[in-house]
Amino acid sequence: MGETVWLFDSFLFSASRACCSPFAIFIQIQWMCNLLNSCSWVGSCGLCQVSSNDEQNREIKQIRESMKGGNSLAFLYHDINDLEHSNQVKLPRVSVVMPLKGFGEHNLHNWRSQVTSLYGGPLEFIFVVESTEDPAYHAVTRLKSDFKDDVDIKIVVAGLSTTCSQKIHNQLIGVERMHKDSKYVLFLDDDVRLHPGSIGALTAEMEKNPKIFIQTGYPLDLPSGSLGSYCIYEYHMPCSMGFATGGKTFFLWGGCMMMHADDFRNDNYGVISGLRDGGYSDDMTLAAIAGNHKRLITSPPVAVFPHPLASDLSFSRYWNYLRKQTFVLESYISRVNWIMNRALFSSHCYLSWGFVAPYCMAIIHIAAALRVASKEYPPEETTFTSGGFLLVSSLAICTIVELLSMWNLTRIEVHLCNMLSPEAPPLSLASFNWGLVFIALVVDNFLYPISAFRSHFTQSINWSGIRYHLKDGKISKIDRSKDIGPNYTDLGGKHLYGKKGAPTKVSFLSSLARSLQQWHQPKKFDV
Repeated sequence: MGETVWLFDSFLFSASRACCSPFAIFIQIQWMCNLLNSCSWVGSCGLCQVSSNDEQNREIKQIRESMKGGNSLAFLYHDINDLEHSNQVKLPRVSVVMPLKGFGEHNLHNWRSQVTSLYGGPLEFIFVVESTEDPAYHAVTRLKSDFKDDVDIKIVVAGLSTTCSQKIHNQLIGVERMHKDSKYVLFLDDDVRLHPGSIGALTAEMEKNPKIFIQTGYPLDLPSGSLGSYCIYEYHMPCSMGFATGGKTFFLWGGCMMMHADDFRNDNYGVISGLRDGGYSDDMTLAAIAGNHKRLITSPPVAVFPHPLASDLSFSRYWNYLRKQTFVLESYISRVNWIMNRALFSSHCYLSWGFVAPYCMAIIHIAAALRVASKEYPPEETTFTSGGFLLVSSLAICTIVELLSMWNLTRIEVHLCNMLSPEAPPLSLASFNWGLVFIALVVDNFLYPISAFRSHFTQSINWSGIRYHLKDGKISKIDRSKDIGPNYTDLGGKHLYGKKGAPTKVSFLSSLARSLQQWHQPKKFDV
């Protein structure tokens, strides 16, 4: 037994010395610097101010100043004169297209926030479902009957897709049914919770700059308490980089995209054909088209939307979601797009595991220090512990700075959302578990390369009960069967097949998911 302990200690001390080698120190310092640099993207801390916070803080300040000036509707327009009838009647017609799949706990609330928009111009809402058997069809039918003729709501049955993803198919069918006079089309996911003035703000930016190709927004994830929901929150946090460039961005979120309706009517830049002919991801495809044709993508600071995650979002459902996200890098529409995706694939995997490496080394340093403290060793055999302690301390400081930055950006976005939706129950950071946020940072960065490599070698993915197969970056085969997919969607926990459905398949990480359920928190976000 004593010899086994001695061998273990020898191995541990050797590993700790290796982690103090010049190369290992370079890796750790490099990723500590990257960790600190990421703070310039996700928030601000102390004297470190970034554009994303500046843009949103400026918006909050403008709303406050307008309210002090007597404009109680500043969350709609900073200038109260814009609310005059003479200005409202000039607003262009907008068609809102929402592809639906399944029905979950937050859908009805989200749909109501969308159809009760305070946009003053002509507005129509087109809900597109795959078939009348979809649970969403019956739910949105009841929604339409509730509003009767007060809101222009259309329900369209798109049928099954054959050449592209079902979501894209639904979007294109919705575009075909939009009003002939619509100037803009707004694509929304059914899990987007709009502010009363969101459509007006997006339209105003499009009117101000006709060169805008796509206007997008980003989700503010509201974790439900499980580790899986915090991993989603951490995964989406870099989306806020879209605000760090003064509105101009190359990031695009498919949950909110406003475009010129004529781009679809005339298939400008190959928008229709690019999506229809083998398209898997709407946002990645459109972002690639924008890049190929040097078109402008922007995001106004007010385009941040509360995104409540399902209360029963398990770790295995997070893994399924991550698989879908990494799979988009396998789809492409051109050689340049393929090169960009390969670069993203390589850099993201390198950065992700590079992020995790210092924490693995820190565990070795801490374990070695504890063994040294528990037994007496000659001083010459334990000199490595001081260097290891310094590296661990530096990593801890960087981690605290990172978490403070994430807290600060989330605080600002929560405050902005509360100001933009004064009628809604206020959001709060009170239920955020920052210990779980840290764990999610490590877990998400560790699993991303695994998911990316699996997507690369399988070239197929299950998305809401439909399995898509890729060939040369485009969908080549679509399999539909209730036996090959889950009964619920990943983020919203939406029922896909009503009461009848197949049991959920267990992924190869199910055992890991079960072991991590101990971190599940009972508290929900009250929104």
